[in-house]
Amino acid sequence: MTLDLIKIRRDLHQIPEIGLEEFKTQTYLLKRIAEITNGKDFVEQKTWRTGILVFLKGSHPQKTIGWRTDIDALPVVEETGLAFASQHEGRMHACGHDMHMTIALGLLDRMVQVQPKNNLLFLFQPAEENEAGGMLMYEDGAFGNWQPDEFYGLHVRPDFKVGDIATNTSTLFAGTCEVFITFKGKGGHAAFPHNANDALVAASYFITQVQTIVSRNVDPIEGGVVTFGSMHAGTTNNVIAETATLHGTIRTLTQDMSLLIQKRVREMARGIATSFGLEVDVTLKQGGYLPVENDSQLAKQLMTYFENASAVNLIDCLPAMTGEDFGYLLNKIPGVMFWLGVDTPYALHHPKMSPKEEALSFAVDNISGFLKTRTN
Repeated sequence: MTLDLIKIRRDLHQIPEIGLEEFKTQTYLLKRIAEITNGKDFVEQKTWRTGILVFLKGSHPQKTIGWRTDIDALPVVEETGLAFASQHEGRMHACGHDMHMTIALGLLDRMVQVQPKNNLLFLFQPAEENEAGGMLMYEDGAFGNWQPDEFYGLHVRPDFKVGDIATNTSTLFAGTCEVFITFKGKGGHAAFPHNANDALVAASYFITQVQTIVSRNVDPIEGGVVTFGSMHAGTTNNVIAETATLHGTIRTLTQDMSLLIQKRVREMARGIATSFGLEVDVTLKQGGYLPVENDSQLAKQLMTYFENASAVNLIDCLPAMTGEDFGYLLNKIPGVMFWLGVDTPYALHHPKMSPKEEALSFAVDNISGFLKTRTN
C-alpha cells in the first residue's frame, strides 16, 4: 500500500484539536497506523491519554531509536481559504503539526517494510502547545521499557524552502516560561483617585520597567526575551481599575538565564506593587519547555548524513527563540531536533500559514534513509 500523504495531511488539517483533547485526531491516527502495521508481528502499540506509542521490535536490538511527532493544534481561527480548512471552529493547525503527523506516518510506513535490527519507537505526542505533553508522558512512565536511547524530531519552518533541513550542534530552540501577574488595588470613581488605588497605572509602570531586565540584566551575548502580549484592566472610562492582569512569556537559550530573568520579573513586580501600595500575585510556569539542546555528537552525525544527501540543502543555523516541549525530552534523552523548510510567506501560528505539501514526500524520502542508518 502506498500512502497518500497529501490526503492524510488534509484529513488531519480539518480536525485540529487542543492539547489533551485530540480525540478525533487519535482515532484517525490509530486507523492509519493499523493499516500500515497490519500483519507485522514485530510491531506493538499502546496509548497514553490521547497519545500513541508504536514500537518496532528490532531483530537484534542493541538500542532503541525514537522518532517524535506532536499532534495538537492551536486556538486560532483559520483564514487560509483552503477547501480542506479546519472544520473545528476556533481551532487550526497553524503550527504545522498536521504536517508533522503525516511525515511520522510516512516514516512508519517505510520502516515497517523490513524489520529493523535496532528497536524503533514512534511517539505521537499530545499537548505540545499548552501542557508540555512530552514531560507529562515521561513523568508518568509512559515509555516504560520502550524508552529511546536516542530521540529525533522535526519542526516545519515557513521561511525555509522545500529541500532545506536546518539544525546545529548545540541549542536550536529557546526555553520558555509563561508569566501570569495580577496587580490588586482598590477600585473607585475616576473623579476621586485619592480614594482608590489604581491597579492599571501600576501595571503600566511594570510593563515599561520590565523591558530593562533584558537591556540591563542580561548579557548581550546571551540574549533573552521578555514579552507581555496580554493586559486586561478596568471596565469603562470613569471607573478606576481594581485589578490588572498580565500574561507574558520569557524566552532564553539557557536555563540559568531563564532563572535569572524569572527572579528579576518577580522582584520587579513586587517592588512596583509595594511602591504603589498594591498587592501582587506572580505565577511563573515553565513546566516542560526547556531549551531544545541537541546532542553534539548525534547532531554531527545527522548533519553529515544530510550533507551527503543530494536532495537536501543542509543549513547550519542559529538558535531561534521559539519554544518546544521536545526540549524536556532532550534534557532526559540525547537526541536532535531540526527544521524542515515548507516555504510559505506566513509565520508559524499565523491564521494563513499554509505549508507547501511537496515537503511531505521530501521529508519521508530523506528522513527514512537517515533512520535506517540508526536502526541497522
